[in-house]
Amino acid sequence: MRRFIRTAIVATLVATASLVAPSSAAAAARNPVVFVHGLSSSASTWNAWIGKFKADGYQSSELHTWSYDWKQSNATTAAKLQTKVQEVLAATGATKVDIVAHSMGALSSRWYIKNYGGTATVDDFVSVAGVNHGTDVAVFCSFYKSCREMLLGSSFLDSLNSGDETPGSLSYATLRSTCDALINPDSSAKLDGAVNISVGCKSHTDMNDDSSNYTKVRDFIA
Repeated sequence: MRRFIRTAIVATLVATASLVAPSSAAAAARNPVVFVHGLSSSASTWNAWIGKFKADGYQSSELHTWSYDWKQSNATTAAKLQTKVQEVLAATGATKVDIVAHSMGALSSRWYIKNYGGTATVDDFVSVAGVNHGTDVAVFCSFYKSCREMLLGSSFLDSLNSGDETPGSLSYATLRSTCDALINPDSSAKLDGAVNISVGCKSHTDMNDDSSNYTKVRDFIA
């Protein structure tokens, strides 16, 4: 699959951490980006990175944030994400999008990719501090359905992670911290078949605010 072929290329990009702005040719070829927030959050969590993307030459029309009811099932959110992606494709004329998700947002994004046709509409997917295999911390908010689905061994996670964890021909990457207090164990953030990147010790909320993480994401989806 293409994601394996790109692993060496992405590793080089991460190592060099190039800060060169995209060329006009690259801008013409790139996909619109859809950002998906996580638990107890909203579209505003992406403000810092949206500013960085714009500073690197992206237009507002290429960057799409949205807010949703994070208390509902991640499967319900996935269906709403499907609608959002279709709206972005219709508005931009693009055939595919890139998805960048933080924390619990990785679950609805991956459910969309796996179950709602996302393998045909997503080119690159990046999970930033994603709760991909659950966290024991979810017990403290398990009165919300979305949070119960993040419990280690939940039926939702069993279904999401059954078979191929990175289906389709799109490219997958994960960024994980070595000291994320909200993702326990840290290895939960990894996905089989993805480019899995450890970014050192960063807090959960800093993961999608950090400048070096931004550079890694920008280079991966370029």
